[in-house]
Amino acid sequence: MTDRPHRRSPRDLVGGRPDATYTLRFDGRELTAQAGQSIAAVLWGAGILAWRTTRQGGAPRGAFCGIGSCYDCLVTVNGRPNQRACLVPARPGDAVTTQEGTGRADLAV
Repeated sequence: MTDRPHRRSPRDLVGGRPDATYTLRFDGRELTAQAGQSIAAVLWGAGILAWRTTRQGGAPRGAFCGIGSCYDCLVTVNGRPNQRACLVPARPGDAVTTQEGTGRADLAV
């Protein structure tokens, strides 16, 4: 019987240790974040893959490009809509909510 090889993460390979953690809220749910993480990384880490719906049809969207080019990962952060989750650093106490459509009632068509 052979033992399975131990799977190591990139953090294991470089000997990194997590920074201090803090919490933020996503749609009322408390999530744990680490210093330096983007909001998208925090959401992914919590198993959340979609956090926006499209204007037409309400299709779910999350991170697509991960570098701020595509705008699929828009969220509302602390009341400010249209924030790209892949670029916005998570901060202690942030209130992040799913963005529906344009994120602003006055822009709805």
